[in-house]
Amino acid sequence: MTDDVLIATRDPALADEVVRLAAAAGAEAIVVEETLAARQLWPSARSVLVARDLVTELAAAGPDRRPGVLVVTDRAVTDSEYRAALAVGAEQVIELSTSSHLVVEALTDAGDQAVPATTIAVIGGSGGAGASTFAAALAQTAARQLPTLLVDADPLGAGADRVLGLEEEPGVRWDDLARSVGRLSGRSLREAVPRRADLGVLTYPAGTVTPLEPGTVRRVLSAARRGHRAVIVDLPRTFTGGAEEVLAATDRVVVITVATVAGVAATVRLVARLGSGRTGIVVRGAGVDGATIGALTGLPVMAEMRDQRGLAEAVDLGAGPAHARRSVLARTAVEVLRDCGVAA
Repeated sequence: MTDDVLIATRDPALADEVVRLAAAAGAEAIVVEETLAARQLWPSARSVLVARDLVTELAAAGPDRRPGVLVVTDRAVTDSEYRAALAVGAEQVIELSTSSHLVVEALTDAGDQAVPATTIAVIGGSGGAGASTFAAALAQTAARQLPTLLVDADPLGAGADRVLGLEEEPGVRWDDLARSVGRLSGRSLREAVPRRADLGVLTYPAGTVTPLEPGTVRRVLSAARRGHRAVIVDLPRTFTGGAEEVLAATDRVVVITVATVAGVAATVRLVARLGSGRTGIVVRGAGVDGATIGALTGLPVMAEMRDQRGLAEAVDLGAGPAHARRSVLARTAVEVLRDCGVAA
């Protein structure tokens, strides 16, 4: 597989236009005019754009099925050309005069991560368990090795950007994405959110609570997974907004429980709703021991951690909860990320 985009056409004007669109998506393009050359490069190109003038010839040649094939045209295709587009495995037929942006979006998506990010949802077993802080610590730790996005899905929290010291950074928030329409590319989202180096954050604008539609959450999470290597989601205990959409797209769920009788009792109730298939427990503080909590919840205990000194001061100074690699939160985050299959 190469990073080049294959363009098959004998039309110089159309070739120039598609090369320009490929450049806008950050891709190099190879233009071929003959079916044989197209078939030779067909399996190895990042994406394949077949122009209307060659689609029938290519369909007759019977190229192998592969993802990332588009048919581009300067006018409406005929019925026979549309059938040829289906025969070559085209995912879309795009008329450039009206929908050239779809070519850029598709090529940008093709340049995103081939393997979707590992997605980890973090939720508090009880109120005040520290789930938002631990989610931020996971994201901060993962970002030392991998492009990472922290998604704040808790509208009544302090704000993930505030916890990480990114509240002054420019970038889109949930309200911007709720107003947008259409497919969102992974790279576009990665470049649009507030970020510091490989750590990005998507949260709510200060002072507002934007209800999240499930469709918006689904679209954003899909782009987040394509544009990053790790996606950490801070979930509310109330399961409001798009929480169900998050859980459907999540590889692992981490429940933070405080080691008190009341905290464990609340966690047991939450786990009954979550289910146990992809869920693990992180125990915070002293009290009820981890083995007992694991037995009561029926979940594996991923880590046990004591409270971290100086945490409030670190967050207030904008350093984030896991700024010190040997801190309690940072070391626990490494342990949990490795359990989830994320290098840290």
